[in-house]
Amino acid sequence: MPYPTNDLTGTVVAITGASAGIGRETARLLAEAGANVVLAARRTERLTALVEEIGPDRALAVPTDVRDPEANRALVAAAVERFGRLDVLVANAGIGMYGGIEDASDDELERMLDVNLAGTVWSVRAAVPQMRKQGGGDIVIVASVAGLRGDGNEAVYAATKHGQVGLAGALDRELRREGIRVTALCPAGVSTEFAIGAGRTEGDPALEEFLKPQDIAFQVRTVLEQPRRLRSTLWTLWPMSVDLP
Repeated sequence: MPYPTNDLTGTVVAITGASAGIGRETARLLAEAGANVVLAARRTERLTALVEEIGPDRALAVPTDVRDPEANRALVAAAVERFGRLDVLVANAGIGMYGGIEDASDDELERMLDVNLAGTVWSVRAAVPQMRKQGGGDIVIVASVAGLRGDGNEAVYAATKHGQVGLAGALDRELRREGIRVTALCPAGVSTEFAIGAGRTEGDPALEEFLKPQDIAFQVRTVLEQPRRLRSTLWTLWPMSVDLP
């Protein structure tokens, strides 16, 4: 008998950081699986183009700065107003920055801390009341293997990712009995525009050995298609070309 997977047709998924990279590919793959996607990011023109690609009947663009708690509540409200519910939050918005502890400015580090960690907290905090009202849902936090062991050129970035992993674990213990599954996805390096100019160089041949954003999108879809009797709380993903640390 075929394994009974969870059908995503008609589910409503909000994705932060949806204008590029992992977020954009996740939106495409989940829409292909039948989900309605609510796209959140600050780059409105990119969101508009993605809505046109997926189809305005299945996708909604909501310009959002995840650092603003009210903007996250507005995102959830827009999803419910348009599609009637919110089944999934993919907390994907993030900033990458590489270098030593003294290399970036105070403002640059503050922005990364706010987007990666506070932005995740605010988006989750906005989504949970709606999921509780519905009797369940999924929260997927896109963290990083840096949240388990940071390298010497990413201390502050690793701190934000450790925070996301810790948040996901505690939320799982808080929410699972209410039918809300919480997953932290921890991919190794992904070949996107993420961190280009902030420690990564465009065209670097090393990027060819990185994961592709479609790989992480597939991981998100796999988590969501698990039967509701299962949950994945922490999942790492590595390219075959890289040894484990």
